[in-house]
Amino acid sequence: MWSRSFKVLRGLSLLAAVFALGLVMFGAFVRLSNAGLSCPDWPTCYGQVTWPEHAHEIARADAAFPQRPFETHKAWREQVHRFLAGTLGVMVLALALLASWRKRAARLAVMAGAAFAAAGVGLYMHGEHRWSSLLAACAMALPLFAAIGLQRPAAWKISVLALAVIIFQAMLGMWTVTLLLKPMVVMGHLLGGMATFALLAYAALRFAGVGATDERLADLRRWVAIGIVLLACQIALGGWTSSNYAALACGYGPGSFPQCLGQWLPATDFHQAFVPWRTIGVNYEGGVLDMAARSAIQITHRLGALVVAGYLGWLSFRAARRGLRGYGIAIALALVSQLLLGIGNVYLGLPLTVATAHNGMAALLLFTLLATLARTQRRPDGASFAVGGAPPA
Repeated sequence: MWSRSFKVLRGLSLLAAVFALGLVMFGAFVRLSNAGLSCPDWPTCYGQVTWPEHAHEIARADAAFPQRPFETHKAWREQVHRFLAGTLGVMVLALALLASWRKRAARLAVMAGAAFAAAGVGLYMHGEHRWSSLLAACAMALPLFAAIGLQRPAAWKISVLALAVIIFQAMLGMWTVTLLLKPMVVMGHLLGGMATFALLAYAALRFAGVGATDERLADLRRWVAIGIVLLACQIALGGWTSSNYAALACGYGPGSFPQCLGQWLPATDFHQAFVPWRTIGVNYEGGVLDMAARSAIQITHRLGALVVAGYLGWLSFRAARRGLRGYGIAIALALVSQLLLGIGNVYLGLPLTVATAHNGMAALLLFTLLATLARTQRRPDGASFAVGGAPPA
């Protein structure tokens, strides 16, 4: 008989996964609407918990940050995104506490990690950046070690691990602002959001009992794992494309796809396109690369899409042939939708709704692969699902 605690754990993991998906899409909306630096400080917005609304508050904000004039239609997006991220952080903390509650050492590590994270934010706001960074490192390490040492099934470990990831994600959000949209950080922030969603979604799937009753699907497992790795690389390329403002580097409308700027071999600069870390202090809003470098990024993203499409198309067919017909169809539908949204971005000139949907569909495509992976794993027995029960052998 499943305990009440497990039912709460299962429901909370599902809620957190759905919330994380929404947050990924809202984060894309903020980034694509060029609102990433609309609040030049962190975690406040022009020194306020919310954002300036009245005339005297706006005047004070402009005086305090003359390099960044206040824009109401952008600032609310960035700060609401932070509020939503904080809400997800609280949900993940509750999930981690519930998953580790019966193990005293793990529970204390989770609680200490949360306390260090909160203290680190306070120190950062008071200008103590070194101490803040030290506490943040401890805040990430504690739940990570707790997850590794937790003697529970994978879903419990992942629930604790998600806390370490979301603390790091908060740090990336801070660096996104303080490092002025540095592409490597912005790309990392996107990957962190996807990783948070992936962990919560996989935990929810396992808590829901998704799995196989035998090992007949085990040989499919490694092919699904390869698909997840390839998709993660392609998502990273998408983040690099977006953070370098290269989405329309090949133009838009006729001649922009499958060609680039009306040519099959336009001028490119792959060396400058993929320099991982450039000078500190440069404002990357709008991008700093020339057209040849941006074209190289866009072409690489398209070639990556071709590789991923070919592999996932084959994987969906293989999954269907192995008896996972519904999973194979889901992968294929999500893949086709993602390709059409990507092409639509180019042809239509990157409309905000289509670009945001492109990010959301990437997360849904990732989910179909995670669901397929979970389906190839052996289903945990009922005893291991009880929070107080013994872990499986």
